[in-house]
Amino acid sequence: MEKKVRVRFAPSPTGGLHLGGVRTALFNYLFAKKHNGTFVLRIEDTDQSRFVEGAEEYIEDCLNWCGIMPDESSGNPGNFGPYRQSERKSSYKKFAEQLVTDGYAYYAFDTPEELDAKRKEIPNFQYGQTTRMHMRNSLSLSHDEVAELLENEIPHVIRIKVPEDENVSFKDLIRGDVAFETSGVDDKVLLKADGMPTYHLAVVVDDKAMEITHIFRGEEWLPSAPVHILLWKYLGWENIMPQWAHLPLILKPDGNGKLSKRDGDRLGFPVYAMNWTDPKTGDVTTGFKELGFLPEAFVNMLAMLGWNDGTEQELFGLAELEEKFSLERISKAGAKFDFEKAKWFNHEWIKVTPAAELCRMVKVELQKENIEVENDKYLIHVLEMIKDRCFLLPDFIAQSAYFFDLPKAYDDAAIKAKWTPEKAAFFEVYAENLDLTSAEIAEIAFKALAEKHGFKAGELMLPFRIMLVGGKFGPGVFDIAVTLGVEKTQLRIEKAIQAFNA
Repeated sequence: MEKKVRVRFAPSPTGGLHLGGVRTALFNYLFAKKHNGTFVLRIEDTDQSRFVEGAEEYIEDCLNWCGIMPDESSGNPGNFGPYRQSERKSSYKKFAEQLVTDGYAYYAFDTPEELDAKRKEIPNFQYGQTTRMHMRNSLSLSHDEVAELLENEIPHVIRIKVPEDENVSFKDLIRGDVAFETSGVDDKVLLKADGMPTYHLAVVVDDKAMEITHIFRGEEWLPSAPVHILLWKYLGWENIMPQWAHLPLILKPDGNGKLSKRDGDRLGFPVYAMNWTDPKTGDVTTGFKELGFLPEAFVNMLAMLGWNDGTEQELFGLAELEEKFSLERISKAGAKFDFEKAKWFNHEWIKVTPAAELCRMVKVELQKENIEVENDKYLIHVLEMIKDRCFLLPDFIAQSAYFFDLPKAYDDAAIKAKWTPEKAAFFEVYAENLDLTSAEIAEIAFKALAEKHGFKAGELMLPFRIMLVGGKFGPGVFDIAVTLGVEKTQLRIEKAIQAFNA
């Protein structure tokens, strides 16, 4: 009987959630949904020195915003808890000790000062096959010396004993056959002096305990794969080892290296899913959500960074991604991040999202500018008119503010140069006889009156738009007038004439 698919996203609670991390979570989620499996969120907080208060809740908020909430987590436990590694501490030491007993690991008593001295002595020092016998550990010391050190509770770590001149290979679900020579792999620490496991031991023990069947993680973890594979073998679990899939990196826009927060700061775009506030400094790093991205667009954009369905289609909702996602279509090559393309995705999703759904989000943006919306039905009508013009949610402020308040200024430089008393008279007459039954009727009347006054309608359209909007933008000017209504349109014409005459 085939095992049920179980995958996990296992972030460290150390700060903001990078879009690469969200993509890893997304691909785990999609694979689980595709195979009717289980998506697990496990918090890897074994490195307590890097733990940041509030980071775990932040991670859950990010996943919730994206719509990819786990089936099992600390907040929604299943039968495989606890879901925080710090709460599983007691389960790791016995496996580390078992590895020592079986000859696959050893105690290392080197002090931090001794290790620093060795690093200064040997360039690119690695604790491993060529150096371990020159260090203070249970391989280089006598049995009695080791026993005395342990009895006196001298601080020590447990390191894996990586074999010499072996080939460690596995089949990656994305990259195919991958092999490593152990001569290039150092003896990683498995258990720290404080009894906490390192990532290398904890991830293997937890994946086995939680019956994880497939591991999706970033390409940067490939160098750790031989250590993890050896641990599965040495602990006697080789036959139940999960299948591996190392995802391509998300690259800088120029393709030179992995995208970092520093790149985002330098180039002016976010790399975190949501705003992250550093609890120590109070510094806020902007996220895609707060910049004005819809979650559907963010998820769609992430899915296309390293995956496609083999067609020209680019817009996918989450349900469609669940249906069409396949490992075979994940690229081996890194994917360049393009912020303009990211905004394009958001623009496309804004266009296809019903105005009634956008209403709540846009109201929040308007309230930031002290623009109060008293009538949702009116706002929804406005949004239907302008949403095709918006790339980010804050764009709705400029594109809709004039529907709620008089223009605060006029972009009238081009108009004033050609403004005449005759044009002012035209607009005064037009305002007095305003018929806004429909945009079509308003336009017909406007053109007829223009002809009567000896004008071409085209030379009066821009002044009319600026009277209503304040600038040279917006949907059809007669649609704007009909939406505003007779009184507001008349008031705006009157105010603008005064300003243009000044």
